[in-house]
Amino acid sequence: MLFLASCSLEKITEPDRPNILWITCEDISAQLGCYDDPYAHTPNLDKLAEQGVLYTHAFASAPVCAVARSSIITGMYSSSYGSQHMRCEGRMPEGAKTYPEYLQAAGYFCTNNAKTDFNLDIDDKSVWDESSVKAHWRNRPDKDQPFFAVFNFKTTHESRVNTLETHLNAIKDVPESLLKKAGDIPVPPYFPDTEIVQELWTRYYNNITAMDIQVGEVLRQLEEDGLMENTIVIYYSDHGAGIPRHKRWLFDSGLHVPFIVRVPEKYKKLLPHAAGTKTDELVSFIDLPPTALTLAGVTVPENMEGRAFLGKDLSPQREYIYAGRDRMDERYDMQRAVRNHRYKYIRYYEAYKPYCQYMNTPEKGDIMKAIRAAELVGTMPEAGQHIIASQKPAEALFDTKEDPHELNNLAGDSAYKSVLEEMRQAHGQWSDRTKDTGLIPETIIRKWEGEDNASIYDIMRNRDVPITAIRETALGEKTVDQLIADLNHENDAVRYWAAIHLGNKAAQVTDMAPLEERLTDLVAVVQTAAARALCKMDRPEKALPVLRQILQDKDEWNRLQAAQVLDEIGEQARPAIPALQSVMEDENKYVVRVANHALNLMLGTEIVVK
Repeated sequence: MLFLASCSLEKITEPDRPNILWITCEDISAQLGCYDDPYAHTPNLDKLAEQGVLYTHAFASAPVCAVARSSIITGMYSSSYGSQHMRCEGRMPEGAKTYPEYLQAAGYFCTNNAKTDFNLDIDDKSVWDESSVKAHWRNRPDKDQPFFAVFNFKTTHESRVNTLETHLNAIKDVPESLLKKAGDIPVPPYFPDTEIVQELWTRYYNNITAMDIQVGEVLRQLEEDGLMENTIVIYYSDHGAGIPRHKRWLFDSGLHVPFIVRVPEKYKKLLPHAAGTKTDELVSFIDLPPTALTLAGVTVPENMEGRAFLGKDLSPQREYIYAGRDRMDERYDMQRAVRNHRYKYIRYYEAYKPYCQYMNTPEKGDIMKAIRAAELVGTMPEAGQHIIASQKPAEALFDTKEDPHELNNLAGDSAYKSVLEEMRQAHGQWSDRTKDTGLIPETIIRKWEGEDNASIYDIMRNRDVPITAIRETALGEKTVDQLIADLNHENDAVRYWAAIHLGNKAAQVTDMAPLEERLTDLVAVVQTAAARALCKMDRPEKALPVLRQILQDKDEWNRLQAAQVLDEIGEQARPAIPALQSVMEDENKYVVRVANHALNLMLGTEIVVK
């Protein structure tokens, strides 16, 4: 499937082509002064908002950096082309290019300073004229050449909150008088209100103050170069705050981002809102590339799934934004969200898993430690009980206007039945339209790509993969008899989900023979799902040999799936301790992390791994 023919440079004279500057930061929600946060000190961003337009309803397409960035660089949902898992290498559709490549072809000098992390099987730096900590519009050889420049500040990254040394380095240029003290800022109601949580929440705000100073320096350079009135500036964060229940989560605390656009007077016709105002126009990260191309006079290629929100002849505004969560580091947990101006719908495809599965990186942070300590002694606040819940609802619906923290699930409230049905339908239509590859186990995606030597994006369209049938099985709403029938489906993913949900309905299953047959399925992850189901039915003797074998599989994602099942089944996995110990040097660090967690629980050890 080729997209190059659909991309062309429109007839635009050089003076009409604006420079474009994106200033981005990491891991913050809309905690800025211009968003009416009384504790934030952000004078530079507040001034930018006064001169431009503040978007109150801008959202990341995923609540974690690499996955969100994969959508930004392509203008596509990461789940459309298999880049939805952290630290995977999604494969670009045939003929598709990243947006900087289109801009370069249109004559723009494109720089990136400096983070890439696009979660793609590409040379991250090759798509830019410059990509380094020295990359700058000032380096373009022809000063009359239009530029597209990105500056990304890591000052607010979660590592600068969790580690004191890196935090102190982040705020070293902030005057002491501007720094908040622990206890000055109320912590969110779902966290234990302890000294350490107060301390980290304060670090988060102080990092934002430091970031604002950095933003001010870039804007000063733009003005110093006499480019302020020739440059469209867009500021945003890559997702929500880098703390539990924010980063990695589909609540607004993980998806809602600050988003400011400043358009100079000479280009004001390209801005559909008045300068100095706020707008509730819905904006998604996948809208950024179409917007940049439209401003540059480039026809948006057909594979891009967003819409331009700046420029001429704009399409109607969005009715919904969509977001997803899949494998976060070492843990699989497929979730999908749909949001309109007021309501948020979340579909938990793996509702049987805890809200907070043990993940190596977040568990090392002091806020997560405080949550675990409060859980242990029963002092977790009522608003945070869902964080420590052992499983999730299949569906959640929140009224974000009345319930901004998204604490009251309305999915079971008959008064919201019509809203629930609308949002559920919007999710299903999006899933089918984008051919959501999150419904297909990661190892099967890579298997299919290897077989066809093609991107999963192209495979989903050329093979005519039955995405609706896969989703209907994945929802877990079928009867046991229907699921047993699906164990013989020709599609690998349908068989996988059938086995998973038979395990979830273990008490209702009377005939285990169909599952035992799947222990020899041609697809390893289907074997793993069947083995898990049999363990749920208290039949580990046939399942464990299969799991031990798959733990040595050549495919790293098969090994990870087997390790996760062994971790999930707890004491049933004790005979597999030697097998788990044998993968503690696995080349995939995620396999090591899961195996280590399982071993620590069974052996009573406290071994820490990277």
